[in-house]
Amino acid sequence: MEKSSRHAKITGDFGEALVLYWLSRSGFECARVDHTGIDLIAKRPRSGERLGISVKTRSRLPGKEAESVNIGHPKDLAKVEAACSAFQCVPYFAIVVDAARRVSVFLVSKAHLEQLYPGRSGLVSWSMAPSWVKKYLADAQIQSLEFSTNSERW
Repeated sequence: MEKSSRHAKITGDFGEALVLYWLSRSGFECARVDHTGIDLIAKRPRSGERLGISVKTRSRLPGKEAESVNIGHPKDLAKVEAACSAFQCVPYFAIVVDAARRVSVFLVSKAHLEQLYPGRSGLVSWSMAPSWVKKYLADAQIQSLEFSTNSERW
């Protein structure tokens, strides 16, 4: 399957909009921001916690559904921390993966991400291997959204 020349940009915009929709639907006050390190700011309705969210969106071709999503190197994570410090937010990551006939979304705090993948000194990645996805779905500290897609024949 061939994708458009702008598919990566469109995919990133879609992921941010989808996470905004999901948060808004769940009662969060939220907004897209144009800031180095984070893409969204959201305020949790019950606790008032402010989340600074970096959204990572990937579109996977058939046969590549289990490929990991790169979150970033330590310098990238430092940019998330700096932005969250400036806006008094807790750092979070939203991972959006469009693969095969399913779109999966995960929302995880940076602190919990570091517990899931301890001791990483280089590139931090979010595994999409089926065994890991099963763990994420069972983890009370990870929010998830999943829906199936069915495209018409083009």
